[in-house]
Amino acid sequence: MSTQVKATIEDLYKVPGKAELVNGEIVHISPTGAAPNYAAGIIFASLLQFSQRQGFGRAVSDNAAFRVRLPHRESFSPDAAFFLGRSPGMKFFEGAPVFAVEVRSEGDYGTAMERAMAMKRTDYFAAGTLVVWDVDLLAEDIIKSYQAAALPEPTIFRRGEIAHAEPAVSGWSIAVNDLFEPEY
Repeated sequence: MSTQVKATIEDLYKVPGKAELVNGEIVHISPTGAAPNYAAGIIFASLLQFSQRQGFGRAVSDNAAFRVRLPHRESFSPDAAFFLGRSPGMKFFEGAPVFAVEVRSEGDYGTAMERAMAMKRTDYFAAGTLVVWDVDLLAEDIIKSYQAAALPEPTIFRRGEIAHAEPAVSGWSIAVNDLFEPEY
């Protein structure tokens, strides 16, 4: 008989740093390195400019939480996202983003991690996300863009190409090369 108490959204508000609520447990997400942080920041900045020009949607940067109500998951914290709902003020976003970006860090490789990432994409889609990007700066296939309506085969974007998040963020795109820090 387990006496472990399940964590709640209220508990998540008290957690320092980035975390998600999965299977009643707080799952901490480790800090990222320079290259993944740069890529996520560039995607956020591009989404922010797009939303300001178009006058709709909300670009969301790293460490924000989205509250969802799935049987085993109550939150997401993507590296970048685009959200169409109302501003929650100081609270977590209510509902899933229409577009979520997960940028791989050093520890995001191997068979177990591939399974975990696939399960998380399934959760995103179950919560209402339309497009999820798996960004791998070390691979030839830099961006694997998964669409809820087209599982399981992703659209691939490589260096020299222009990536998009259709149909989640219609009209927005970004050059894959922009995700890499310039050599100064």
